[in-house]
Amino acid sequence: MLDQQKINELRQQKIAPQKLFINGGWQAAISGQTIDIISPINGQVITTTADAGAEDVDRAVVAARAAFEKGSWANMAPAERKKIMLKAADLIEKNALELAVLGVRDNGTEIGMAFKAEPGSAAATIRFYAETIDKVYGEIAPTAGDVLGMIHREPVGVVGAIIPWNFPLMIAAWKLAPALATGNSVVMKPSETASLTLLRLAKLFSEAGLPDGVLNVVTGQGAVSGEALGLHNDVDVLVFTGSGFVGRKLLEYSARSNLKRVYLELGGKSPNIIFADAPDLAQAAKVSALGIFRNSGQVCVAGSRLLVQREIYDEFVEKLAKITETLRVGDPLDLNSNIGAINSEIQLEKNLAFAKQAINDGANLVTGGERILTKSGGYYMAPTLFSNVTPDMKIHSEEVFGPILGVVSFDTEEEAIKLANSTDYGLASGVWTGNLSRAHKMVRAINAGVVHVNTYGGADNTVPLGGVKQSGNGVDKSLHALDKYINLKTAWVQL
Repeated sequence: MLDQQKINELRQQKIAPQKLFINGGWQAAISGQTIDIISPINGQVITTTADAGAEDVDRAVVAARAAFEKGSWANMAPAERKKIMLKAADLIEKNALELAVLGVRDNGTEIGMAFKAEPGSAAATIRFYAETIDKVYGEIAPTAGDVLGMIHREPVGVVGAIIPWNFPLMIAAWKLAPALATGNSVVMKPSETASLTLLRLAKLFSEAGLPDGVLNVVTGQGAVSGEALGLHNDVDVLVFTGSGFVGRKLLEYSARSNLKRVYLELGGKSPNIIFADAPDLAQAAKVSALGIFRNSGQVCVAGSRLLVQREIYDEFVEKLAKITETLRVGDPLDLNSNIGAINSEIQLEKNLAFAKQAINDGANLVTGGERILTKSGGYYMAPTLFSNVTPDMKIHSEEVFGPILGVVSFDTEEEAIKLANSTDYGLASGVWTGNLSRAHKMVRAINAGVVHVNTYGGADNTVPLGGVKQSGNGVDKSLHALDKYINLKTAWVQL
């Protein structure tokens, strides 16, 4: 159980100015420039991070390549690599509360969720992939008797990983763990608004015994250090979670450089469909509210398009409104807060603009829609619910990435499917029905990487997370994620 007193003690700790983690040590940016880290809790500067330039990124990539070529990690016995990764997971758990509080001070996620979704999830993910190291085999091909065909799985080399600000530890682990498990070296570039826990993660991996240069963390502006990583000719694979705009840039950088493989998870506008025969409307309303309002809606898979069958529309909106109005927005390090802060003032202004646009478009504001807790100096927005939303409205079609939910009505299965698929995105979705045949039909019909049935969220590392259409390509989580970080090599031996 989380201890409020301990949380309060940790929040008071001063955070030293942060440097880049390159080749097993801390280094300032060559330019000497830094970035102020502003806490969304109160709008105050809590520390600085190094503002890396292209030369700093090059130093990190050179270190990663040297470590890979040396084989200090890639050629280490699988059992030994496994031990180091498991030890890193243990260290994350040992320091879980410190990591969670540090992350909340950096990005504003409510502590109850952050503790589970950040260090808790990261440790579990690292353990999952550590266990694959000595359990994933090569293959023997079914050839003629006088030929031996073998398929070797080899690490790609240097992986560049660009991590978003909403769940930096969790998402970093999704990319870092399979990359390390398959023997690669990694250069990680966190978001400039959520770098602190990933710098701490690098230190913990070093303490666990990860050889120098295998993991490097380079902080800085995406337009500078992110571009340098994307253009670098010695990066073999680039993985990214974030906006479609940046994802397109990374594909462009690949084309302009060495044609590195690029895997993108670009968010979504996920439909959550409530049929009249849902087994428990009260539960569906509760989960649907949390499916959009947790972490202030700053979740890639958030169920931000709620589609409700017309015959229960008014009843369901009423249930949803009552739940929404009970959610307490406040200091994310207060255990009594259900919802924390928006990551930045820029993101808050974007969210408020979406709410204003929805009103101008004719949607009915049921609750919320405004900035709150302004005296705190932080970035807080009331959970916002709109009814009478129509498919032509911006709030229905564009990703908001904030605590805003629009509710659209439908009559038939066919209409629900059409509405669900009427988006450029295809990451997640949800279906609530007591009809087993309908559930299976909807799973097949909805064009998304994940379809939840009578729940929303919570899928673990045993299943992949990936999108279709403009939600990206490739997957995180599960054994399938390993494929992004390996090359297949054929050995054809004449006997």
